[in-house]
Amino acid sequence: MAEAKKSTLVLVAERAGVSIASVSRVLNGLPASEQISAKVKAAAQELGYVADATARSLKVGRTEQIALAVADVGNPVYVAMMNEISRVVTDAGYRLVTSSTGNDAEDQIALLSSLNRGYADGMILSPLRVTEPLIAELRASRLPIVVIGSLPEGVELDSVRADSVAGMGLAIKHLAKQGRQRIAFVNGPVDTVPGAARLRGYVTAMDKRGLPMHGDLQVNADDFTFAAGLVAAEALLDQSAPDAIVCANDLLAVATMKVLARRGLSVPGDVALIGMDDTEIAELVTPSITSVNLGSVKRAREAAKLLIRRLADPDAPVKQVVIAPKLTIRESSVIPH
Repeated sequence: MAEAKKSTLVLVAERAGVSIASVSRVLNGLPASEQISAKVKAAAQELGYVADATARSLKVGRTEQIALAVADVGNPVYVAMMNEISRVVTDAGYRLVTSSTGNDAEDQIALLSSLNRGYADGMILSPLRVTEPLIAELRASRLPIVVIGSLPEGVELDSVRADSVAGMGLAIKHLAKQGRQRIAFVNGPVDTVPGAARLRGYVTAMDKRGLPMHGDLQVNADDFTFAAGLVAAEALLDQSAPDAIVCANDLLAVATMKVLARRGLSVPGDVALIGMDDTEIAELVTPSITSVNLGSVKRAREAAKLLIRRLADPDAPVKQVVIAPKLTIRESSVIPH
């Protein structure tokens, strides 16, 4: 049955009344007159023609795919990033393929290797841990990569990062203005990029205001997850009695609020609470959580734009962008008068 056969370039050319070469040029994104382009696209749509992506990538040297690698696709901050990156790259004619690599740099290295075998045209990577082997793989990549996160000094790669140190400073300043003195910190693993930066910000901000930084006011969760936060918050309250707690992300903050409630402590009456990342979850819980907005959507947008720029101009100068934080004040840190 002829009508059941797969549409081909020949059928599209016959329907459009143009040559096969013209059809090929239009469907491969090469220059063609507006009139021919319109005819070919209309004919392809009528026939339900779908280009063979594998054959096309071999012919034109691209897959029209962008890879995104994050630690945890379930984390609200990564979901927000993924949605924004998808919007930008789709507008530029690419598809987004997302991978969840966990905390292991080895998994990210393996993904980078597959990228160089033609898996995608470029990658946006948000690593929790930046190791020497990962840096070496990034530098050796023949395809463009943009990093969301901090890179060691001297690593010349396109990147977009948050200013976690300044963000922590905003949180501590706000709590100090509320009269809080015993400000504790629930961090994630300190051998990660965000864990190290947020610890540095906490120490700097507390020292600047002459506030006590006793060891019993600091705990490190095993991960940046709700489950790990429950364990860390229990440990913190077993060893100290803070009047405020800053958490390294909103999932840790929600977990901490749950543990405080279990122990009969009110938020913000007994303990003020601040998270980081300013994700939707901070506003959905009761009381709503004050959170440091580290510009996740802005970082995602800038990273996607940098990658599109690099794909269009491989020789463009390296650009490293820093997104300034801001504090979103909600119920968890201010006692109503």
